[in-house]
Amino acid sequence: MKKSTKSRLTEKQIAAFPGNTLFDKIARAVCRAGTLPGKELFEAWEVARRIRRKYRGGRVVDLACGHGLLAHIMLLLDDSSEEALAVDLDFTENTRRLSQIIIDRWPRLKNRINYLNSRVEDINLDPDDIAVSVHACGRLTDTIIETAVNACAKLAVLPCCHDTKMGDLGGLGGWVDGPLAIDVTRAAQLRAKGYAVITRTIPEEITPKNRLLMAHPKLIKRAGPTH
Repeated sequence: MKKSTKSRLTEKQIAAFPGNTLFDKIARAVCRAGTLPGKELFEAWEVARRIRRKYRGGRVVDLACGHGLLAHIMLLLDDSSEEALAVDLDFTENTRRLSQIIIDRWPRLKNRINYLNSRVEDINLDPDDIAVSVHACGRLTDTIIETAVNACAKLAVLPCCHDTKMGDLGGLGGWVDGPLAIDVTRAAQLRAKGYAVITRTIPEEITPKNRLLMAHPKLIKRAGPTH
């Protein structure tokens, strides 16, 4: 199976994931739901595991979440996050079906993932939150970054659909291609706002829009000694 496949995973593909790994178990649940293209399973998994290598705990806020799979995987990878909020303008029966099948497989997720119909800019984040998003189109990625920065929250975004006419290329368009210039400028702007920046990629065989931008405030409030 090509990891970039846009064909919907169904029960017919369950045999492609025979292992006992967490990924294979999640993949079989996605196949049973029959709601997602394979590409979106691989994207969510690769993004979530890279985020969790750097950031643990906190409420997960999956913005422009679509199917909300990323929110589920984030909790499965780190149970110390008590809850997740999945935010989008609209949800379908397919979204609810996918969530229910995953929760049936992992009952500990019950009542820990909430869905909210909302614009990103109307969401109130807390400093302990981590705002995440996979392929929020164009300027929506910038809105997510701005929302996280305004709350001094951690963030992780996988941008796509860069608008090279309206986006900020940071004067770099003469050296590098437009989408890369926009992402480099985003990273530089986060550093200027007091954020530590971490850059990663997910496998290009899944998607060519594979740059993962993670960031957190450099000054993190820590609990004082308990003695």
